[in-house]
Amino acid sequence: MTIGQATQMRILELCAEKSITINKLATICGITQSTLNNIISGRNKGTTVSTIQKICDGLEITISDFFSSALFCNLEQEIK
Repeated sequence: MTIGQATQMRILELCAEKSITINKLATICGITQSTLNNIISGRNKGTTVSTIQKICDGLEITISDFFSSALFCNLEQEIK
């Protein structure tokens, strides 16, 4: 799994846990729906830490909480 795929899955997982839609999350986080949709669909290949921080702020979790998921263990090596 790539970091992008893990990020997509983690956002979807957190939305399900909090019972909110992707569109609601975008509103809460102050990022555009298109940006969040691009992350979720995989069209955005380089999500910034700043964007992840906004998502975490909207979800009222720390960035540590975001990355503490098992999804981020055993990621594919980016440099080959």
